[in-house]
Amino acid sequence: MGTQAGKAKRIEPARRPSVARADVVDKATRARLESEIDSAVKRRPTHEAKLAGALRAVAALSPSLRTSLADVADVMVRRRSLGRELYGASVRALAEAGDRRAVSVIKGALATDDAGGTATLSAACFCKDASLTVPLAKLAASRQSHLAFGAETARVVRGESNGAHLASLAPMIKESHRIALCSELFIPLTRAKLDVVPIGPALGVLRGAERHLGRWLVLAEVAAKAGDDGARREAVDRAEGGPSSSRSAWSLVAWALADAVASEASAPAPPTTRPTVELVARLSDRPSADRDTTFLFRMARARAVSAKPMLDALAKTTPLGDEVSVRAAAYLARDHGRDDLREALYECAKAGKRDDLRGLAAACLFDAGDTVRARELCDELLVSRNVSNVAWGALVRAAASRAPSSGAVPVVTETAFRWIQWGWLD
Repeated sequence: MGTQAGKAKRIEPARRPSVARADVVDKATRARLESEIDSAVKRRPTHEAKLAGALRAVAALSPSLRTSLADVADVMVRRRSLGRELYGASVRALAEAGDRRAVSVIKGALATDDAGGTATLSAACFCKDASLTVPLAKLAASRQSHLAFGAETARVVRGESNGAHLASLAPMIKESHRIALCSELFIPLTRAKLDVVPIGPALGVLRGAERHLGRWLVLAEVAAKAGDDGARREAVDRAEGGPSSSRSAWSLVAWALADAVASEASAPAPPTTRPTVELVARLSDRPSADRDTTFLFRMARARAVSAKPMLDALAKTTPLGDEVSVRAAAYLARDHGRDDLREALYECAKAGKRDDLRGLAAACLFDAGDTVRARELCDELLVSRNVSNVAWGALVRAAASRAPSSGAVPVVTETAFRWIQWGWLD
């Protein structure tokens, strides 16, 4: 009997780890976010964009949360509620994480009247499953040029097309559709590791019609990552020989394109052009009237000394009162020895007047080097009524749990900031 029991013990298969054990996000935080999802499915909340952004940022850390998002996406497809932010965030999060459950969601959405919108086509770019080949090819022949263009873009990125059809569709794209494609389809591709694919000629046509420099840069960056150096050469030519009033802007565009395709070891020297509010706004993919500072913080990440005067101006008043001043303070504390601003970040995270800034301030405090106090603040953030604070708390806790040998990865990336704090779901 003892021998038989021993044999039974030896042949018993090893138990697979549970999803919860594989999760970086703790059980209580997952339960909170899943509760928010359930409420949003029953009744659309006023803050759905920020909820969707928070879920998209945290989903990469949590297989369990992605399961909930897959269920939500299936419900949205059945209801034909594909214009909701929650659907877009769910299908993109699944596809970008390489989750197999994205395939059935995308196939179901592609079969609807509007093919699931640009969010579905964007997700298809990140999903390499062969079962999407036929529906994407069928959609690429659609009479609606913007849907055909989006589907053909996915086919080119997936390596299923030579780009000729995409280039023929590009002149048919209206301005409103070009703007939507830029923000919903191409901005996600600027973050992707693209193979060398023939997308450059089509994007060159769109750039030729684009008057907004920030959107021009987005289109150029995707082309550069796909192996087309033409946009960077054009930017260099305009920086050197264009009208004097625009040379500084084009010099920054040329630097950004070189930086986008460079490895860490061969990164170009930081730009010396001094940014201004107007110049930074022109280089954002957002409307210039938004006064978006994305490009300023791109320069700050590269440790461009020329960005310091504008950062100083943005963070000159304490207590820190808005998102831009909090981010500026983080870079000044980290790279320019402003210990007083590190304390200002702590005060903002601990007892700031704006509750929706506390999570961002704690994440910036972590990136500025004060990891211990930032980690201590997480317990309060994770039970906050504000879902953005919960998301930042989860990201800080995940960053604090990484082994030191894995390298320092910033918590407040531009992507996470746009998703969580602004609710921009590109």
